[in-house]
Amino acid sequence: MQARKESRYNRSISSGNASDKKTTDAVLPLPASRRADGTVQSTADATQIYLNEIGFSPLLSAEEEVYYARRARRGIESARKRMIESNLRLVVKIARRYINRGLTLLDLIEEGNLGLIHAVEKFDPERGFRFSTYATWWIRQTIERALMNQTRTIRLPIHVVKELNVYLRAARELTQKLDHEPSADEIAALVDKPVEEVYRMLGLNERICSIDMPAGPDSDKTMAEVLTDGRVSDPAELLQEEDIRGSIDGWIEELPEKQREVLARRFGLRGFEPATLEEVGEEIGLTRERVRQIQVDALRRLRDILEKQGLTSEALFSD
Repeated sequence: MQARKESRYNRSISSGNASDKKTTDAVLPLPASRRADGTVQSTADATQIYLNEIGFSPLLSAEEEVYYARRARRGIESARKRMIESNLRLVVKIARRYINRGLTLLDLIEEGNLGLIHAVEKFDPERGFRFSTYATWWIRQTIERALMNQTRTIRLPIHVVKELNVYLRAARELTQKLDHEPSADEIAALVDKPVEEVYRMLGLNERICSIDMPAGPDSDKTMAEVLTDGRVSDPAELLQEEDIRGSIDGWIEELPEKQREVLARRFGLRGFEPATLEEVGEEIGLTRERVRQIQVDALRRLRDILEKQGLTSEALFSD
């Protein structure tokens, strides 16, 4: 037990508040890197042990979420503990999307669990939405912040980091008020800045890449090898493709949450694998026909957004 308490979980939250540390020690099964006898475990062993430990925590129904969340807001520790334990698998699911970006899966889970704790503390069940929707934003933010802080090989100037934090704080504030992830337009309105500036600054929070990373999910080359290979595309073309992807991400952010989720799952965006209409429906609890309707509406709205930008889908994706 002492070895577990000395794990990196405690180190990661030593700079946080006492409430976070108390909850982490008492509630979360720690992905320890050492066995009880002091010998070092492999990362795979430690990961499997952790996943086995959290696998026994039952998920909460919508009614149970409201019940335990209300009690947690009144300071009942057992309810707070239940909320956290029942959503540890959500953290793992989200953390897997960030594998191969500079942190191990256990590190990603560690950061995501801290986001889960914050979500439990701030969740208001009277607002009528599911806890998983609210917690996802906090989990993603803590993971992405850790990636930005720990894996960025070229660090941002202090004044840029401070400015970026203004936008991130605005996004968190809007998420709590609006019950969904805010669009760039909503953030721009709150901070009184141009939308283009919001896109540019938030882009700095996501573009994290190491030259030692694999060039792709099925590639045996690193980024450094690809960038120096004369047979690959011109660097200008790669930058143009990155700009297009960034623009598409920005345009998708302007869609309602349900449309964003359907497009991401259908076309393999934002860490999802491409899925059929039936598969998407099963994942989000809708019929195939309803998913198709949402997809049609989303693509129609994207075309409208492109037209406002003076673009067409044919021009954007032509060779």
